[in-house]
Amino acid sequence: MVERSSSINDVARLAGVSAATVSNVLTGRKPVSAALAAKVAAAVKALNYRVDPLASMLRSGEAKIVAILVPDLDNPFFTSIVSAVESRLGKDAYEVIVASSHGAEATERSKLRAMLGWRPAGLIVVPCSDEFPGRELIEASRTPYVIADRVTADFSADAVSLDNEEAGRLAARHLVELGHEHILIAATSMDLANIRQRCSGAAQALAAHGLPPPDIVELGHDVEQATRRLSQWFAQNPSPTAIQALTNSTTLAALSILAERRLRLPQDVSLVGFDDYPWMRARATPLTAIAQPVREMGRLLWQRLAARIKGDASPAERIRLAGELKLRDSTAAPSRARQARMENAGS
Repeated sequence: MVERSSSINDVARLAGVSAATVSNVLTGRKPVSAALAAKVAAAVKALNYRVDPLASMLRSGEAKIVAILVPDLDNPFFTSIVSAVESRLGKDAYEVIVASSHGAEATERSKLRAMLGWRPAGLIVVPCSDEFPGRELIEASRTPYVIADRVTADFSADAVSLDNEEAGRLAARHLVELGHEHILIAATSMDLANIRQRCSGAAQALAAHGLPPPDIVELGHDVEQATRRLSQWFAQNPSPTAIQALTNSTTLAALSILAERRLRLPQDVSLVGFDDYPWMRARATPLTAIAQPVREMGRLLWQRLAARIKGDASPAERIRLAGELKLRDSTAAPSRARQARMENAGS
């Protein structure tokens, strides 16, 4: 026989108070005397009572749930965004539900329908494409939402992202100032605006020094696929003196290929990675990398969404955050011999 869970009414009877008083004690919605609060606390402990969030939502008509949809839960950047937001939600007594679109628009729409079925107070979405057709479902439901990281050109909601163009410039400028002229950009997909912006920033940095645009190779989002594609590129082209990776997955692909071809960092090839994780600092050759302000992103995403949930109807706000170039040992001036070989290969 399944044991019945205690209800809020059971707690109220044992404490000798009303169910409303129990609710006020548990939610802090209205002040309750210390004596009554102590009775309720004792009854909750005695009955091992746990709040049923769905029942609470039905009673109050207020959903204390925020939904977060990202393209890929295997990607540590997206999970770090979820963690950064979640650390803020708890302070306002909200719970979070998370799902992945697996980078597919059809899955994105399906997951959005399921999430909206919970009637969340708000949504945070990292779209899987620039088109973001799932936006129509959200706007039809009138659910407040904020876009993170991948910001569409025609956006009608608040958005928080990295200043991608400046991040691309920062990394490329560093390499050019070291003396690199043959730089390979390791990108995921040029179909995404944030990747195009990072490439544009890099090209601007090279042009400012009178250099032609860098070579760009699209590797996709899967690390194994990216490694295979980059291996093919190296087999068909002279090795660059430097690689600028635009995501954490292309950083891993670049490291795999350099190891496969026994190219040393930074003696043979310099590498600027993207995102900044402890393993990048723990390597024998720590990686120079562009760090994204993930915690600040999480704070601002929740700040904007919380305001919308409370009824803020001001125009949509676009917030761009500065990345930081973390200088470590994976970048150095190109060796003269290698630079000469590159010049001869290009002539």
